[in-house]
Amino acid sequence: MNPMKTIPALAILAFMLAGCAGSDGIRISQESSAAAQTKSRSEPVFYNGKTYQLDYHYVKASNTFLMKVSGMSSSQRDDAVAVATSSLGHFACLDSQKAQLVGEPSYKKSVWHLRTKCA
Repeated sequence: MNPMKTIPALAILAFMLAGCAGSDGIRISQESSAAAQTKSRSEPVFYNGKTYQLDYHYVKASNTFLMKVSGMSSSQRDDAVAVATSSLGHFACLDSQKAQLVGEPSYKKSVWHLRTKCA
């Protein structure tokens, strides 16, 4: 076997395997092959012509995400749910999962508080 051809092939294989290694913020569920990006995130989100602030973090004990949507009024419950679930689906839910609301959202001090999960 020609060593000049083997070395690049091994380098490519090593690079591909390194990409498969576990990474901070990725949780692989034991009960399924599904995964979720669990790293906390803070993002401006553009929705229906306006920009809102989205912040969330993962709660390992409950396997859910605590989310906050700022910049909406108390009458925008459905908009807050849409921003939270679509954003979580985009940023965190992997393997064709969708974000689902867990329980009812609440509105406190000009911020919508929601609990969601990837399913």
